[in-house]
Amino acid sequence: MLLSELIQRRDKIRDIMFKEGIDAALIATNVNLIYTFGQVVSGYLYLPLQAPARLFVKRPASLSGEHILPIRKPEQLPELLAQCGLPMPKRLMLEGDELSFNEYQRLSACFPGTEVLACGSRIIRQARSVKTLWEIETFRRSAQAHAVAYSHIPQLFQEGMTDLQLSIEVERAMRQQGCLGIFRVFGQSMEIFMGSLLTGDNAQEASPYDFALGGKGVDGSIPGGACGHTMQRGESVMVDMGGNFYGYMCDMSRVYSVGKLPQRAYDAHQCCLDIQQEVAEAAKPGVPCEELYQLAADRVEKAGFADCFMGTKQQAKFIGHGIGLEINEAPVLAPRIKQELEPGMVFALEPKIVLPGVGPVGIENSWVVTADGVEKLTSAPEEIIDLLG
Repeated sequence: MLLSELIQRRDKIRDIMFKEGIDAALIATNVNLIYTFGQVVSGYLYLPLQAPARLFVKRPASLSGEHILPIRKPEQLPELLAQCGLPMPKRLMLEGDELSFNEYQRLSACFPGTEVLACGSRIIRQARSVKTLWEIETFRRSAQAHAVAYSHIPQLFQEGMTDLQLSIEVERAMRQQGCLGIFRVFGQSMEIFMGSLLTGDNAQEASPYDFALGGKGVDGSIPGGACGHTMQRGESVMVDMGGNFYGYMCDMSRVYSVGKLPQRAYDAHQCCLDIQQEVAEAAKPGVPCEELYQLAADRVEKAGFADCFMGTKQQAKFIGHGIGLEINEAPVLAPRIKQELEPGMVFALEPKIVLPGVGPVGIENSWVVTADGVEKLTSAPEEIIDLLG
């Protein structure tokens, strides 16, 4: 990654720091280190407001370069800053939403006389919510690989398969196409591997995770996704695998069927496609997220699917979410979210309906906000595809 790209990202963080009167940031978590340094390291990136960033690295020990210094423990930070000719900050921000309590306390103690603020996670996520041109191009490349992997799904299915068996085959196709496998999520109580495959009534199963649809999973230790159900004729299959091909979480869901579905399923699916079109036409810079959610809620109410929109036993109260280095970034298209869209934001729009006895239908695509609207990044057939041909 070019240094100019990293400097652009760091300066976005600095702009917010300046407005909030913060002298420096100490960045220690994987995702934010990727954002500001370009890779995961064990160590700390120190970002002063008015001086070049310094990386203090424990591992890998092979890292070297200008403004990269070795460190064994955080208590060395004051001495190392002095060696760099940098003063101790008056106001320092840490990633309060991501660091453990013990780590936060230990890092705070390294800066006696400094006002330590816990707002680092919020500020860095705010900066990350508007993507650079390099990041948007990375999403485009990821979306292309994602679509190629999904194109193999009809050939992977065999009648009599369980949902778990098909999920494994889809995951294999994703990895063969270059998917990195790990699926990063913000929040310590959020976990996911490569996404989910939901079929039949398993799509109704509520999950403790903040996903659009849950699924029982195969074990209570990971309660989400495929559960080992043998897929039956007349059931729908929703594939929602995360497209992490280049470190960025591209998001796309597509629906398949095992034979013919009831007409109500096709009507519900078309309702979701209509919601997608209506929201995409309304989405542009300056539009509040809550307005886009309300468009979807009104449309599904008129169509008569409100009781099974975004779930049945437990209904998700959003229709879209920002994506990036994590799958759940800002903005969130949900009630009472007054944040306005900005050019460069990238989000997944996912109106979905679950029909008891049939399964899930709907659509999910990734979109980037442009100067005057939105552009769809993910491109693959959006109709329900019969796996039996």
